[in-house]
Amino acid sequence: MNFWLYILKCSDNSYYTGHTDNLEQRLNQHHTRQFPTCYTARRLPVELVFSQSFTTREEALAAEQQIKGWSRKKKEAMIRGDWEAVSRLAENALRQAQGER
Repeated sequence: MNFWLYILKCSDNSYYTGHTDNLEQRLNQHHTRQFPTCYTARRLPVELVFSQSFTTREEALAAEQQIKGWSRKKKEAMIRGDWEAVSRLAENALRQAQGER
């Protein structure tokens, strides 16, 4: 069984990051507002802009939690597949965090 990390772009141009064991079903749940209190329910339509499979739920959840902490620029670089920019933005964030100490 595969587990999925996914990112949706919402109608207000925000991003929603989640994980699931059934990507097609979960996307349908977002599109049909099956969970009315979900972040995306008031931001339809949504568009799948990124997905990645993992072998365990723990890996997918860890990736979700990591990406939720990323800046918009870093998420967009990953969505574009620009791994050089992802690395550069991570280094910049690390430098800024170390400078705050």
